[in-house]
Amino acid sequence: MNIFYLLIGVSLLVALVFLGAFIWAVRSGQFDDNETPSIRILFDDDEIDKDTDNNKEQTK
Repeated sequence: MNIFYLLIGVSLLVALVFLGAFIWAVRSGQFDDNETPSIRILFDDDEIDKDTDNNKEQTK
């Protein structure tokens, strides 16, 4: 039974280490997307244009 207490303690410690590493990575900008904003202009916006055209027709 004592081994369960040890295993629970160790698993909580490992989980806290991984949570700390994740929080550190988010705060240091590891998950920031630096590439997409520069290439967003190259993507087609056909769906957005159709939606705005439909909204203009409905308001007339």
